[in-house]
Amino acid sequence: MLNRLFIMLLLSTSQIVTAEQVIKIAYLSQELKAPAALSNLEPFIKNKGLQGALLGLKDNNTTGSFTGQSYQLEQKIIPLEGDVQAAFTELLAAGFQLVVVNLPAEKLMALHKINAGKALLLDVATRDDSLRSQHCLADTLHLLPSRAMRADALAQYMLKKRWNKWFLVVGKTKQDSLYADAIKRAAKRFGMKIVAEKTWQHSYDARRTAQSDIPVFTQGIDYDVLVVADEQGLFGEYISYRSWLPRPVIGTQGLVATAWHRTHEQWGAVQIQNRFKRLAGRVMQEQDYAAYLAVRSLGEVITRTKKTDAASIKAYLLSGRFKLQGYKGKPLSFRAWNGQLRQPILLAAPRSLVVAPPLEGFLHPSNELDTLGYDEPESQCQQ
Repeated sequence: MLNRLFIMLLLSTSQIVTAEQVIKIAYLSQELKAPAALSNLEPFIKNKGLQGALLGLKDNNTTGSFTGQSYQLEQKIIPLEGDVQAAFTELLAAGFQLVVVNLPAEKLMALHKINAGKALLLDVATRDDSLRSQHCLADTLHLLPSRAMRADALAQYMLKKRWNKWFLVVGKTKQDSLYADAIKRAAKRFGMKIVAEKTWQHSYDARRTAQSDIPVFTQGIDYDVLVVADEQGLFGEYISYRSWLPRPVIGTQGLVATAWHRTHEQWGAVQIQNRFKRLAGRVMQEQDYAAYLAVRSLGEVITRTKKTDAASIKAYLLSGRFKLQGYKGKPLSFRAWNGQLRQPILLAAPRSLVVAPPLEGFLHPSNELDTLGYDEPESQCQQ
């Protein structure tokens, strides 16, 4: 009798082993050219995103060891002059249906055209509002907050503080203009008044001229808060404490709106901060967090549904049944109309977390997280 039970146990164990699902996820990125050093305090990080994906893979495999799934990550890091589209085509030919994409907006758009709906693309790099409200990429989910979400988070807090008069300073890059557009939209949406707008025309070596240029540049305007649009960090860091009036600085510098920040410690965030640091040897960045959520989202769906094809996973992620804990106090989910991940936005100073909108009092008919960014009636997209 005991021998028979032992044989049955061995047979059942072998069936579990052979029934293990192997889930192959691709990670596609391209090497970045190191920008001119603006400060020795912030070293250039080459692998933003990848380490977050690896941590997510580790968590998925921990769960998978109990649920019969094994996750593998195919890393495709393309050289500076390499062909990203060719690499993506190779992944499709190899049968990959789940691809974490860490590329700028124009390259993501190029992959979308090649993809033709074959794979599910998880965008962990862009923040462009046009991808969420106009271009409508039906095969793509966006993990980072859009510029509109970030601007709305700042506006909610400014409205709570009654800092209603804004002085907007904009850099000269395309990204700065896009951020400024999001700020103007948020100001109109929440009843703020932009009392002045100026383009930064001075030298970008603000370390030498900040004490003379910035007081003159900001003189003669009455405002509650100075809003900076400088996504490259070329001049914005030097405005605080040098403006003509003693006023707070917000935007891309000062009080910033971000998906993740090293000062975040609430809702179990210390645990993931420490685990990431042990894995990567550095603090977690926004793209690391986005890539972590991308891989974990796939793991959550596959654990629950046992399905591994792109169409089934996408359908579940957008169904309203999907919920993911993201260490921000509220469950995260995807907007069905444009594939944007709903999430609280962290408003952080350089060394402290201030608040995490959406704030109490900003109501929505179905989900208060949809008070941040383009809501369904405002978007041209419909998945």
